[in-house]
Amino acid sequence: MTARVVRSASFVTASQVRLAPIARLIPGFLLCSGVTIAAILLEHAEASVFGRAWLEALVLAILLGTALRTAWTPSQRAFAGISFCAKTVLEVAVVLLGASLSFATIMAAGPALLVGIAGIVVTAICASYALGRLLGLRHRLAVLVACGNSICGNSAIAAVAPVIGASGEDVAASIAFTAVLGIAVVLGLPLLPAMAHFSEVQYGVLAGLTVYAVPQVLAATAPVGAVAVQIGTLVKLVRVLMLGPVVLLLSLVTRRLRDQTDVAPPHVTAGDRPKPGRPPLHKLVPWFIIGFLGLAVLRSAGFVPEAALAPAAATANALTVLSMAALGLSTDLRSLMQAGSKVTWAVILSLIVLGAMSYGLIRLIGVA
Repeated sequence: MTARVVRSASFVTASQVRLAPIARLIPGFLLCSGVTIAAILLEHAEASVFGRAWLEALVLAILLGTALRTAWTPSQRAFAGISFCAKTVLEVAVVLLGASLSFATIMAAGPALLVGIAGIVVTAICASYALGRLLGLRHRLAVLVACGNSICGNSAIAAVAPVIGASGEDVAASIAFTAVLGIAVVLGLPLLPAMAHFSEVQYGVLAGLTVYAVPQVLAATAPVGAVAVQIGTLVKLVRVLMLGPVVLLLSLVTRRLRDQTDVAPPHVTAGDRPKPGRPPLHKLVPWFIIGFLGLAVLRSAGFVPEAALAPAAATANALTVLSMAALGLSTDLRSLMQAGSKVTWAVILSLIVLGAMSYGLIRLIGVA
C-alpha cells in the first residue's frame, strides 16, 4: 500500500515537472491572445464601417499592446508567455510565410525586371540604413527600418527582428511608423498616374516597388486598373522573395550585433542574444530561415498542395498578429517617444529614396 502511494506521488511529481514549463507560458499567452482577438475584431469593425480595413490586425495588435503596456505593467508571471509569443511564435510564422512564394510565378516577370528589383532592394537597404545611422538611430533600429521600407514592411521587420536580436521597442517603433506612412502611401500613390502621366504598367511597377504589404498594393493599384493590379502584385511578390536571401545574409554578418546586450531583463526581445564567441556555422543560420526557404522550394516544386496554401497563410497571419501583440506588451510608449522623430524622418527619407530609385528603374529598363 505504501509503495503504491509512493509510486503515485512520484508520478504526479514527474507530471507536474513536465507540465511546469507549459504552465509558465499560460498567463502571458492568454494576455497576448486577448490583445490579438481585440485587434481582429477592430479590423472587422473597420471593414464594416468604412468598407475596408485601413489598419490591419497586425498593426492594431502592436498598437493595442503598446497602449496597454504603457498604461499598465503586467505581472512578472506573464513575461515568460509574452517572451514565447514574441520569439518562438514569430519564428513559426516566418516559416509558414515560405508557402506563399512561388519561384515559377516570379520568373515570368522577365530577367531585366527581376534583376532590377533585386538591385533596388539591396541598394535601398544600404541607403536606408545609412540614413538611419546619420539620423542617430541605433544599429538594430536602423536595420529594421531599412528592411521594412525596402522589402515588405511589417513582415520584413518581423522576420529580421529575431535574426539581429532586436528589442521589442525597436520592433514596435519601426512597425508603428512604417504602418502610418504605409497608409499615407496607399492613399496618395493613386494620384500619380494623372500627375506624372504613368501608364498602368508603369504605375503597377512603381506601386509594387514602394508599397509595403501585398494587400496594400491591391488597395493602391485597384483605383488605377486591372493591369496595374496584376503588375503591382507580381512585382511585389518578387520583392517579397528577397526577404529570404536578405535575412539569410543578415544572419551570417550580424553575429556581433546579436552578441551585444543593450536591453536588460525582464524586457522582452524579439530574438536571442548568443554568448560572445564564434559559434558553429549551423548556429549562424536560424532554423526558421532554413524552414522559410525550404517551404518556398517545396511550394515551387509542387509538393505543397494548393488546398494547404490558404490555411498556411491564415495561420501565418494569425501567429504574426499574436507575436505583434506580445511585442506591443513589451513596449512602454514613453520610451518610444524618445526616438520618435528620428524614426519618422528615417522612414520618410528612406521611402523617398526608394521611390526615386523605382522611378529610375522604370525609365532605365523602358517599362512602357
